[in-house]
Amino acid sequence: MNLEEKLGTIVNRFLPDGKISAIRPFGNGLINDSYLVESADSYHPEYILQRINHHIFRDVDQLQRNILAVTGHIRNKLLERNEPDIERKVLEFMVAGDGKSYYFDGESYWRVMKFIPDSVSYDSVTPEYAGYAGRAFGQFQYLLSDLPDELGETIPGFHNMELRLGQLRRAAAVDRAGRTKGVKDLLTELESRGDEMCKAERLYREGKLPKRVCHCDTKVDNILFDKKGGVLCVIDLDTVMPGFIFSDYGDFMRTAANTGAEDDRNLDNVNLDVAVFEAFTQGYLHTAGKFLTDIEVENLPYAAALFPYMQCVRFLADYLDGDSYYKIDYPGHNLIRAKAQFKLLRSMEENTPRMSAFIEKCTG
Repeated sequence: MNLEEKLGTIVNRFLPDGKISAIRPFGNGLINDSYLVESADSYHPEYILQRINHHIFRDVDQLQRNILAVTGHIRNKLLERNEPDIERKVLEFMVAGDGKSYYFDGESYWRVMKFIPDSVSYDSVTPEYAGYAGRAFGQFQYLLSDLPDELGETIPGFHNMELRLGQLRRAAAVDRAGRTKGVKDLLTELESRGDEMCKAERLYREGKLPKRVCHCDTKVDNILFDKKGGVLCVIDLDTVMPGFIFSDYGDFMRTAANTGAEDDRNLDNVNLDVAVFEAFTQGYLHTAGKFLTDIEVENLPYAAALFPYMQCVRFLADYLDGDSYYKIDYPGHNLIRAKAQFKLLRSMEENTPRMSAFIEKCTG
């Protein structure tokens, strides 16, 4: 049996009456393998078949329960509002013969969802599309702000700063690769900010900061647009789980509002892109501002600083561990990444008064 025949057999678990005409690779996802399934089904001619990376998402049943709870709630919200074109504004997953939204073939886990036609995504971030992204992710959180289901963590501790800082401290103490001595200054800088950067977990324990349903991977290419530039829906829902809204706001700032590269050797290139910050923030507060608490809004500049700090900690911990987690292109790559993230952190800190003033202007 060749690959296409094998994939066709898997698809038939979800579409037993479907006539498959072609299956071909689709997209360039880094986590899950995806295929476009073309069928002769006049009702819905195209689907996406995905192999779920169960090495990263180890509880596939929990993962799919999360996704079905989220997509079902969004669909009901859109129906209540008599939203037009709902089929293109929320993902829909097919159910296999055993009633589950995934299938295990003995080696891999698979799922099938309807393909959203006449949609496009973008990789580059301009202020215009940062604004669209802000509205889209803010609206996503708003629609899920009253979700009755209790979601599980698909990657436990994913954005837990206390956990990440503990990992760095252990890596520095063990010094597996003999590199701790060479990064003492950077370790000192990170430690000096440790208490402030673990503020979210502390506020949560004090009952001052709520946990929300968060996407936790807020990139502009995780949004589908129509051909006219209008937002259709948020996609790639594997990381949707309980968290602080700082995750969705701060991670977008880290990746999109950086004037340099994540691993830029020239640190002069690395600064906050103010235009992207303002566009995303204005769009985000336009939609998410309907439910955010004062303490969440006040701490958005903290969120913008938190995520380059967190990523610096993670890159440096991996460097000290001997580069066992992140793929590297050359020796010292993780240290270069850590230094670039630290420079972005410093730019966020320097721009905090400006960010706070703009947020106050948006909410005043």
